[in-house]
Amino acid sequence: MERQVFIVDDHEEDTRLDLYLSNQMDQLSRSFIQKLIEQEKIKINGQRETLKKYKVKENDVIEIEIPLPKKLDIQPENIPVTIVFEDDDVVIVDKPQGMVVHPAPGNYTGTLVNALLYHCKTLSSINGIIRPGIVHRIDKDTSGLLMVAKNDKAHRCLAEQLKEHSIHRVYAAFVYGNIKEDKGTIDAPIGRHPVDRLKMAVTDRNSKTAITHFEVLQRFGNYTLIEAKLETGRTHQIRVHMSYIQHPLVGDPVYGPKKEKFNLQGQALHAKELGFVHPSTGLYIEFKSPLPDYFNKLLQIIENGSRQN
Repeated sequence: MERQVFIVDDHEEDTRLDLYLSNQMDQLSRSFIQKLIEQEKIKINGQRETLKKYKVKENDVIEIEIPLPKKLDIQPENIPVTIVFEDDDVVIVDKPQGMVVHPAPGNYTGTLVNALLYHCKTLSSINGIIRPGIVHRIDKDTSGLLMVAKNDKAHRCLAEQLKEHSIHRVYAAFVYGNIKEDKGTIDAPIGRHPVDRLKMAVTDRNSKTAITHFEVLQRFGNYTLIEAKLETGRTHQIRVHMSYIQHPLVGDPVYGPKKEKFNLQGQALHAKELGFVHPSTGLYIEFKSPLPDYFNKLLQIIENGSRQN
């Protein structure tokens, strides 16, 4: 059993317990924390806390007991996957568009985790049975670089870097419209959509700080190719932020226009650069991924269309 203790600061007062703890521990999902609350694995000022909607108060002393991870029972599968780098601590994968990162209820096969369990044999157990090794995620229809931890020590180190916003993450994206500024920063908090719970949104309610830096790479009249650098890593951050400034991603089925003429599988978003301090050597390492075929085909179509206009 792992035990952690937190003391609530004044600026965090009136935050729901599960949200407060998920902000403190990025490596644990909010749903996992909610289960710990239900199982009375959390104490507030020495008392077991079972109220799901409890809001923390300044100087609350919160103790959380994290059970030892169960033995992984997700099955390894011989699925081809592009390994960019691998050692005893981490594996860097260039994920194709359309591949789900980890299993979820009702979908326990065909994911990147299944493939890596076959290839690597062992992954970090911190994120439990269905998300072993997963330090950060990219969406199913987002392609590109993803780091995965092979042991718990590496996982904790990488998770801490994520929390400190020190990991270098750069994406290429096609967006609708002609962005006039050559570069800019979107600093707008992101949380669950107040009405549609399947979506994220820019909101001040139960949200987290979200910062995206973007730079225009090329303009094509009605479309713009950009580079987006994440300072934070919220769910759907680039997709939500670009939609927020009226430049949604091309092909985005959730935050973009309902009608899309390119017949894309999903949003045109590619994680092209990933850099971090290695958990064992302490040296900074960085990886780059070329634009995939679907991205280059879209680029050619848009380029041809802009020449004809």
